Amino acid sequence: MQIRKELGIAVIGAGRIGTLRATLAAAHPGVRYLAVSDRDPARAKALAERVGAQFHSGSNYEAMARPEVNAVIVSTLEVEHSEPVMQALELGKPVLVEKPLAINLEEADRLIAAVARSRGSLHVGYSRRFKKRYLLAKEQIVQGRLGRITGTAARVYNSRSQAMQTLRRMPADSNPVSGLTYYIDLLNWLLAGNGVVEVVARGQKGVIQESGYGALDVVGVLLTYADGAIANLGVSYALPPKYPALGHAARVEILGTDGVLLLDDDHTDQLLYSEQGADHVYIPGHRANMVFLGSGTPGDWALGEFYGPVATESRNWLDHLCTGRSCFLATADDARRVIEITLAIERSLRTRRAVDLPLASEAKTA
Repeated sequence: MQIRKELGIAVIGAGRIGTLRATLAAAHPGVRYLAVSDRDPARAKALAERVGAQFHSGSNYEAMARPEVNAVIVSTLEVEHSEPVMQALELGKPVLVEKPLAINLEEADRLIAAVARSRGSLHVGYSRRFKKRYLLAKEQIVQGRLGRITGTAARVYNSRSQAMQTLRRMPADSNPVSGLTYYIDLLNWLLAGNGVVEVVARGQKGVIQESGYGALDVVGVLLTYADGAIANLGVSYALPPKYPALGHAARVEILGTDGVLLLDDDHTDQLLYSEQGADHVYIPGHRANMVFLGSGTPGDWALGEFYGPVATESRNWLDHLCTGRSCFLATADDARRVIEITLAIERSLRTRRAVDLPLASEAKTA
């Protein structure tokens, strides 16, 4: 790798995903300086010691404003993305933020406007783009082997243990719809240039609501794109707590006039059973005796190295910054489209009506 620009990275948020991003950044040959921050200074210090960061702080701004820092990764809680992203953009520094970009369209538009004013750039971590099977799918579409895309389908399953993990930290979350956003972005990317114009969604209550949360067990969605192509989406985060998948169990299909892609992402071909159990990739203390190897959504550790979508995504962004190579991460505009579709899904679930895009205000649809 020919490094044109040395990088100083500030990682904002020292939780699970921030720790992973910091670990990957520390190993990148272009990164010469690493700062980490967290609202809990002790956690920031612990992460700094773990990855060999040169600076740590309980102040996000203090970390990203360091003169050695020229790019920022925001890995805070989902509802806390906006402020550090805005601060980094105002400092003129490129930003990688975990999904979602924002919790509503107004906030997303404010950040997009800040990108236009700043000298920085903004990309959003929708890591499904960087899973090998989906990169290969994109290549077939780019090469025209499917002809015109006429229909797509995606379904994703997860265990209720992961749903509860998310809901405990964000009780208002519309999980499982939040898990579906990865696949909304994926299909939008595969159908690039063809925007969604109508959304219909239906859901079913069950064990999650019985546990005291407002989320649905099962959601089905039909998206119609501008040229008439349709996407059939389904999601359930209510599978039994010890279901063998350690993350998303998915299937994606793309139908075209000249071909078809069938992408089985359940990982049922890699089965481990162990009396000692295996740790869940997301949930501390959660162990399962039977697991589908490779089903951890961000990727997996093997022989001291981390492999998988988040690793590939992180390297792509860092390579882009230090060598100028192409960047395949979602842009802020891409992420805004996902937010709009997600809001339309929630509105259709609530009203039991089709919702047209662009999204009208609540006042106009009341």
